[in-house]
Amino acid sequence: MLEKILLGTYTRGESKGVYSAQLDTESKKLSNLTLAAKETSPTYLAKSKADYLYTVTTIDDKGGVAAYDPSFNYLNAVTEEGAPLCYVAVDNDRQLVYGANYHKGEVNVYQILEDGSLKASDAVYHDEPTGPHENQDHAHAHYANLAPDNRLVVCDLGTDRIYTYDVSEDGKLTEVAVFEAPAGTGPRHLTFHPNEKYAYLFGELDSTVTILSYDKATGQFSQEGKISTLPEDYHDFNGGAAIRITSDGKFLYVSNRGHNSITVFTVNNDGNCLSFLQNIESQGDFPRDFNLDPTEKFIVCGHQKSDNLSLFERNELTGELKLISSDFYAPECVCVLFD
Repeated sequence: MLEKILLGTYTRGESKGVYSAQLDTESKKLSNLTLAAKETSPTYLAKSKADYLYTVTTIDDKGGVAAYDPSFNYLNAVTEEGAPLCYVAVDNDRQLVYGANYHKGEVNVYQILEDGSLKASDAVYHDEPTGPHENQDHAHAHYANLAPDNRLVVCDLGTDRIYTYDVSEDGKLTEVAVFEAPAGTGPRHLTFHPNEKYAYLFGELDSTVTILSYDKATGQFSQEGKISTLPEDYHDFNGGAAIRITSDGKFLYVSNRGHNSITVFTVNNDGNCLSFLQNIESQGDFPRDFNLDPTEKFIVCGHQKSDNLSLFERNELTGELKLISSDFYAPECVCVLFD
């Protein structure tokens, strides 16, 4: 079976924008790298159920989101002065797109119009006290996506907080809860357990996964535990990056930039406990993103600095990864999205 992959990139070097590639699940090979959309540093991608593509974009000195139709024809972009976003997500029910702006500490909401194009709807700034790390000089929103109850959850690396918002049908945000992570965590990304009771917060700055319970009645998170993603004897630089969980809720995967590895955890006790299972080299430099394929038998990992994709086969029973290949060229890849 051929599976299509979309790759978000920086365009500081050889990359020209959004690329597509294919994974053949029978031959276990990656192939057919193709420029799908010429775009300036589309570092994160999201697709709607209607097959429209939304990407981070930079136009002159303005940053925002660009919209493309299912054939990758450019529709429009909504931008504002300053640095671009670092994360985008689609709300299919309310026909909205969410964006997180790391440099501004801002959360953006856009309405999806009938033709798939976008218009701005709301923006929220975080101005709470920041954490102790040198990278926490001010608010740094890094993730904005939906909780299972359709509230918006935002991770802010700078303030060490997770914000929960109610969202109106036209995309207006109302804050309903705030969780304060341990100082210096640097909340980057978050993923929910399929049972919707627990979530897992990846700390970019301290390379940990914080286990959280989630109260749907209030939108409040509470800490249940915390575990490192690195070997005990590793003390050099590392920045936590991507986090994914299997659809059966049994295994959690994270990527480490610096240590250049993927760490695998077994999920226990209905979701409120993680146990270390495996740490495997990612076979490239700076594995900023990876993703499970639709069958969940494979993981594709992109490397920002070494311009390659690694392909791993996943043992569905044990959760362990086995390297298949690491020589597929993909320039400045920082986002992996199965189409």
